[in-house]
Amino acid sequence: MVSKRLISLDVLRGLTISLMIMVNNPGSWSYVYPPLLHAKWHGCTPTDLVFPFFLFIVGVSMWYSFKKFDGGITKLALYKVLKRFVIIFLLGLFLNGFPNFDFENLRIYGVLQRIAIAYLFGALLCLFFNYKQLLLFCGIILVGYWGLLYFGASTDVYGLATNVVRKVDLFLLGENHVYNGFGIPFDPEGLLSSIPSVATVLIGYFTGRLIEFSIDKISTVKKLLAFGSLGVAFGWIWDFVLPINKALWTSSYVLYTSGLAMVFLALLLWVIDVKGINKWSKPFIHFGTNPLFIYMFSGVYISSIIYFVNVPIGGGETLDGYSFLFEKVFAPIFGNMNGSLMFAISHIIFFWLITYILYRRKIFIKI
Repeated sequence: MVSKRLISLDVLRGLTISLMIMVNNPGSWSYVYPPLLHAKWHGCTPTDLVFPFFLFIVGVSMWYSFKKFDGGITKLALYKVLKRFVIIFLLGLFLNGFPNFDFENLRIYGVLQRIAIAYLFGALLCLFFNYKQLLLFCGIILVGYWGLLYFGASTDVYGLATNVVRKVDLFLLGENHVYNGFGIPFDPEGLLSSIPSVATVLIGYFTGRLIEFSIDKISTVKKLLAFGSLGVAFGWIWDFVLPINKALWTSSYVLYTSGLAMVFLALLLWVIDVKGINKWSKPFIHFGTNPLFIYMFSGVYISSIIYFVNVPIGGGETLDGYSFLFEKVFAPIFGNMNGSLMFAISHIIFFWLITYILYRRKIFIKI
């Protein structure tokens, strides 16, 4: 059995969080290289891999953290799961509202809320049911969600304006409380689309089990590559009838991205844990030790320099701190496109310094 903690998993978590911060914070949304943008609707860019990779890692970690409960539900286990769900969900609401807290137009869903929901239901399933039952549930979730999408709309079932995910969110919350970044009210972290995200967590859980019961690390690498490749292949084939779509978190997207996550984990396992080439990975280990905290901190920091920092630029005009850094510091030095990229990279370095200090002082903020 492979029971020793895998550095590669910590590195994948750190890589994912750092990329999540990077793609969320370009110097200007008008100047972003295409791979660092989400697909406009159907399709999958490198940016579309970041969120499912994180949920996949949540599932892998869940396998190891739940072993102490001996595979069963207890009052302590239930309390910890519910407590973590509530904390992460409320932090997501706080991040959505900060700093003006306009409750009449507060977005209810978000990244942290999706993590909380997927964790809650994934955890409860893993605590209540055995491995074979979980495989069945995973299949039911993926096929059942496909059915919800297909039969939930009368025309253009996978369209932006007509899909059932949007209809349910608008019915429950109204237009003022969902995301508007697509040009119309539609939330990519909506209620119904949280259902297949639970399957992403479960696949991560299965991966943790696979790692645990592999004979050695070489065997683990081979199995991860095999199952990961199958996931990518089945997701790609399913795409012909059910488009790969991050915003809808389609079942084909679940298989495709989970398969790629397994492949990436296999490659990291080979490079870091088998070959011992790990010096380059230490900054990502630092990121991975306080992942949700640094994501939360980055959101508060960015909102703060936008709303609270005003820099005079002459003629009675001012720029917020975010715009000032891009327009007056990074763009003049690197140009618009590269300046926007360097803005994001510089902030990754800044946030890494915070995680490094916390790591050195052995401060690990559990969320």
